[in-house]
Amino acid sequence: MEVQQGSPDSSSEECTVVEALPGKGTALICPQHKGKVAELYCSVCEKAVCDDCVAGEHANHPNVLLTHAVEEQRKALLERVGAAKNRLPQIAGAVQCLRDILQQLSSQRVSIDEDIHSSFNELHKTLDVRKSVLLMELEVTYGLKQKVLQAQLDTLLQEEQSISSSCSLTEEALSGNNTAAVLQVHQDMGEKLSQLASQGLPLQPEENDQLDLVMETEGLRKSIHNLGTIVTTNAVASQTEASGEGLEQCTVGQPASVTITTRDKAGGLCKTGNAIISAEVFTPDGSVADGEIIDHKNGTYEFLYTVRKEGDFSLALRLYDQHIKGSPFKLRVTGSPDDSPSTTSAANAASTGSSEGGARKRSSKSPGSRTRQKGVRRTGSLFSTPKKKVNPIEDDLIFRIGTKGRNKGEFTNLQGVATSTAGKILIADSNNQCVQIFSNEGEFLSRFGVRGRSPGQLQRPTGVAVHPNGDIIIADYDNKWVSIFSSDGKYKAKLGSGRLMGPKGVSVDQNGHVIVVDNKACTVLIFQPSGKLITKFGSRGNGDKQFAGPHFAAVNNNNEIIITDFHNHSVKVFSADGEFLLKFGSNGEGNGQFNAPTGVAVDVNGNIVVADWGNSRIQVFDGSGSFLSYINTSADPLYGPQGLALTSDGHVVVADSGNHCFKVYRYLQ
Repeated sequence: MEVQQGSPDSSSEECTVVEALPGKGTALICPQHKGKVAELYCSVCEKAVCDDCVAGEHANHPNVLLTHAVEEQRKALLERVGAAKNRLPQIAGAVQCLRDILQQLSSQRVSIDEDIHSSFNELHKTLDVRKSVLLMELEVTYGLKQKVLQAQLDTLLQEEQSISSSCSLTEEALSGNNTAAVLQVHQDMGEKLSQLASQGLPLQPEENDQLDLVMETEGLRKSIHNLGTIVTTNAVASQTEASGEGLEQCTVGQPASVTITTRDKAGGLCKTGNAIISAEVFTPDGSVADGEIIDHKNGTYEFLYTVRKEGDFSLALRLYDQHIKGSPFKLRVTGSPDDSPSTTSAANAASTGSSEGGARKRSSKSPGSRTRQKGVRRTGSLFSTPKKKVNPIEDDLIFRIGTKGRNKGEFTNLQGVATSTAGKILIADSNNQCVQIFSNEGEFLSRFGVRGRSPGQLQRPTGVAVHPNGDIIIADYDNKWVSIFSSDGKYKAKLGSGRLMGPKGVSVDQNGHVIVVDNKACTVLIFQPSGKLITKFGSRGNGDKQFAGPHFAAVNNNNEIIITDFHNHSVKVFSADGEFLLKFGSNGEGNGQFNAPTGVAVDVNGNIVVADWGNSRIQVFDGSGSFLSYINTSADPLYGPQGLALTSDGHVVVADSGNHCFKVYRYLQ
């Protein structure tokens, strides 16, 4: 045992210092009684003492052998060391958890930063397009009016000049007394002067001078002032609570409800919504029932679920992927309301463990006044089929893949969609600068893409197509070219460099030619895969052969090219040579109307499937542009759909950009 050190102000009369006895090894001596070995330990004073100390001031104090006391203290210290070390894994786990949250927080900040820049860049582009359209309309309207007025003016000036000249010549001949001259001028000018005098002239203006500009800017300014919100809460899982009958028991086939109340780190009530809540009813063998989470926007949430069989289950409730207080809960599902358990409540009160079955995150939010997170199927949608619809097709959601992020199967501003005959789905993940590839069943297969502005790199991939030879063709908006990769993602070539201003969509026709929709230049270009330009058509405007922000293209069995004209709210069809054939659609929310169409595809029967971006729906038309029906998206509403394609097994796949995922729907042709 080491020598105990007294404090600097210790009195020499106190037995607080023991010293090693020379020649006695580790034996201790009592400093108050020189030469005495301290072999005992006073339990009251917690000091080593000698026999004289015990006989003196420590006479009435219990004591034990010093060796026994030291051994007991050694054991106690070792136990305390062990207990302290047992905290290290917990601390390490908490540290890792916090690091993960900080990393995710940082990633979210970067992602949102990019989204803000991207959104406002898109708004700038939209404003620029609208500015160009207004300037174009001004020039066209001015030109038409000016042409009418100028033609009328030229006619009057010409007649004025003719009358003046004829009158001058006649008056000059009459001014003399030459009889022959009078006869001649009467013969030459008499009839002409009569005609000039009686000729009807356009003396009243045939056009007006009105050119006005109406700019409804006040509402726009207010909208811009309130545009965008950074959404978050201070809710933490360790303080958040759950209550309600559905927490302990429910009846087979009957809806059950649980109320979740979010709280901050101090236990205070959170009074705003938008927290990411996930919930699942499960057994150790796997998930049994999912449900629907309703955000009441006041810090409380309701989990509605239904279980289809009896038994003992677990109910996992998570906030930001962390179990809330008491989760997972023990849940008894009975065949009738009378079969209620007697011990479930106590079991839930004592439950603090984590789920072994695992709970899948249910946090995707759909637009609307209440946040409805994915769960049981609903019958209505704010953004899908209107109440009055013609010939509804009973299609439905098969699955959805993706959340917002940068990892495999996560997306940030997904745009173009393509499919292959080999049963693959390709997604242009624009802000993640890559293309992700999935099977028709939604299984992640691969991804490729390196951010950059050099050949073989991607800066802003927006469109994707698959060539019949298997090559993957990618429209890169910011690099202003189209890149060609092999089926396994190896760079092969680029085309359109120097010719393209902002390619958005890309497709392949029956001849293997590459069709590129240049969104910024408002043109469509057709290339050979070697890069040779075959033809181009279109210009900026609102005419039949003009575009205002064209987005995507599709090709039918007749090799006709179908283009979505975003700002003109229409779809236009051209021949393979670029000759205008037909257009359909107008601005609105009714059947066959659009609010900025984006993705487009054609089925084997020639029907045209169109993603209606502003109305957040998918419409189906026949080959002549007549409205047929909607794809039923009510089970999981769309929010700003972009690219769209038909899979090799006959389903519709659409990039649900606003919900950071792609969805596959049944499609009955």
